[in-house]
Amino acid sequence: MAGWLLVVGVLYFSWRYAWWRPPVDDRCPRILMYHMISGHPSGAGFNGLRVTPQRFEWQLAWMRRHGYRFFSISDLWDQWDTLPPKSVAITFDDGYADNLLNALPLLEKFDACATLYLVVDRHDRDWSIAKKKHHNSGELARERKLTDDEVRQLLASGRIELGSHTLTHINMPATPLETRRHELKASRLQLEHNFGVPVRSFAYPFGLWGEEDVALVREAGYETAVTTVDGIDQSRPRPDPLRLLRIKVSGKDNALAFIMRMRGGKRGLRK
Repeated sequence: MAGWLLVVGVLYFSWRYAWWRPPVDDRCPRILMYHMISGHPSGAGFNGLRVTPQRFEWQLAWMRRHGYRFFSISDLWDQWDTLPPKSVAITFDDGYADNLLNALPLLEKFDACATLYLVVDRHDRDWSIAKKKHHNSGELARERKLTDDEVRQLLASGRIELGSHTLTHINMPATPLETRRHELKASRLQLEHNFGVPVRSFAYPFGLWGEEDVALVREAGYETAVTTVDGIDQSRPRPDPLRLLRIKVSGKDNALAFIMRMRGGKRGLRK
């Protein structure tokens, strides 16, 4: 019986962490996807989006200790052909207040930077129901978002690049063409007007998009766009800058899971 339990344990560990999968070359830059840097409220449904400050600090320290260098998404793409090994870009989606309160002090501590993909009309919105209608708890609507003044504080730190995440966090495949076109263009122009910085990069809401959406992103004037497709783009040949892969950092990850994601783009066999 003990032997079978050991076999099952080894198989589960191999499936969960895929330790046997070859690592992706360190010359291929990593793009990390975060949402919130906060504690885990008891019974909350979206704690996978919440990386605790303690865990985020450990992750930054691990990257520093292992020689990673931090870039914004635009700098990463501008320097793609000459990037040093172990280049990494941190991204935050949506625009939660804890990005300023909890994440920025840690970025400063480890001399790191990040790209913030901001929803323009973000307050009191529970956009999760645009993906799955049964996600109607209001949890994300209650989560405090960054005010415009707080966004300005982030930008003034010199550590944050501003990108767009549409006006209202739409579900692009379920949205009419002209509304998508408006959300893409108007969000970029409004962010540039409100904050006085160029907005060169875009993040697909929910990671949902099709070929037509890529064309609309290009038409709206974005130079890069990040997806939620798990993985690490090869450095050569250059990837499509409007379909960049990201490594999803989950609030449910332990230290080993993070290391395996940095090693190969995914935690385990499938995700």
